[in-house]
Amino acid sequence: MTRTASMTVSLPKLTPELSDVASDDPSVEEKVLQERAFVDMPGVHGLYVHVPFCVHKCGYCDFYSLAEPSDLATDRQQVFVETMLKEIHRRAAQVRLEPTTVFVGGGTPSLLRPDLWQLLLDDLAELGVLDRIVEFTVEANPEIVTDDLLALLAARGVNRISLGAQSFSTELLQVLERSHDPVSVANAVTRIRRAGIELVNLDLIFGIPGQTLKMVGDDLDAALALEPDHLSYYSLIYEPNTAMTQHLRAGRIQRVDEQIERDMFAMIIDCLAEAGFEHYEISNWAKAGGPPGANDADESTRTKTVCLHNLQYWTNANWLGVGPSAASHINGYRWKNAPHIGQYLGSLSPPIADYEHLPPARYLGEVLMLRLRLLEGVPCDWLDANLPADDPRWQTIEHLVQIGMLKRTHSHVRLTRAGLFIADEVVGRLL
Repeated sequence: MTRTASMTVSLPKLTPELSDVASDDPSVEEKVLQERAFVDMPGVHGLYVHVPFCVHKCGYCDFYSLAEPSDLATDRQQVFVETMLKEIHRRAAQVRLEPTTVFVGGGTPSLLRPDLWQLLLDDLAELGVLDRIVEFTVEANPEIVTDDLLALLAARGVNRISLGAQSFSTELLQVLERSHDPVSVANAVTRIRRAGIELVNLDLIFGIPGQTLKMVGDDLDAALALEPDHLSYYSLIYEPNTAMTQHLRAGRIQRVDEQIERDMFAMIIDCLAEAGFEHYEISNWAKAGGPPGANDADESTRTKTVCLHNLQYWTNANWLGVGPSAASHINGYRWKNAPHIGQYLGSLSPPIADYEHLPPARYLGEVLMLRLRLLEGVPCDWLDANLPADDPRWQTIEHLVQIGMLKRTHSHVRLTRAGLFIADEVVGRLL
């Protein structure tokens, strides 16, 4: 399963006519997934599967996950997979489920038993969900990657592994409360390549308490030595109700100085550009390449290892999420399954924690917010077609261009390098 991608991605059309069926009733079956709301609408092209089990809850993580003893987690795994398959079947009967990308995240999906992976993949195949798949990503922790599992995944069409490396410093991994060591990352990449899985992404973090610019440089050197196809490099966020935030409030750790953190980001941008990676989203870099015989100087012929699944989020496409806490977005409707394994396993239909219908004005703002995360920005023709002439955001855009935070080309409005460093503030002015 070979996949290539260009950076040209169609933005979704706004669908104000859906306001006719908007409702505050959080019943997905009754309101969101009703036939009249989705007939003749585009299909769902992204499928996210949330596997909540993990060995250890990392100090910075606010994703819904269950750090349980392996025997307890294993006992729940069978029931969990069976329940999740019921959810997929139920949703497939309600929407046009035609995914081109699948992303299995968590938690630690690589904790699932191989026989349950087999059950999941067999059922998805029988349902026809995998017929159009171009990119199939599975998240994994470096210390929980076995040859048997990788062989199974490769044989069933998984062509991308996203590996949670975070850092190559033993000291910083301890600060993050990670359970692996730097050597296990290299070993995992070797196993993934040996299994024949085409693409490897490494997740990394900067701005870790105690981290220096030299440490960031060392992490970059170590990561590039493994020749990944893609890098996701995130600044550390102190999320509420995490151990890391509790440590910060108690004075046990200190934030990295804001200017030093910006210097770290600048180092990452420059180093990865020099190494041949394209910075295509604020926190994501793809290795550029080309098909045999292609002229590398011709941008139109070059292929890129962008994450196609995440592009669906950034372009506000339709995606379906299954599993506890998984979010979905279909035609301006957005909902999230309850983050509770007990409620999930004990229900005929997953309980919904959050549900909303985005009115056109807010939907437009979210498209701007998400699309500006991409380095290519927002197409000018899309802005002209969707932003009313009297909308005050036109003046805001011009002001941001004048002060050097945005750049307007003949085709796009995008963040400048200076704008990248304060992207949240820049985008916030356009909401």
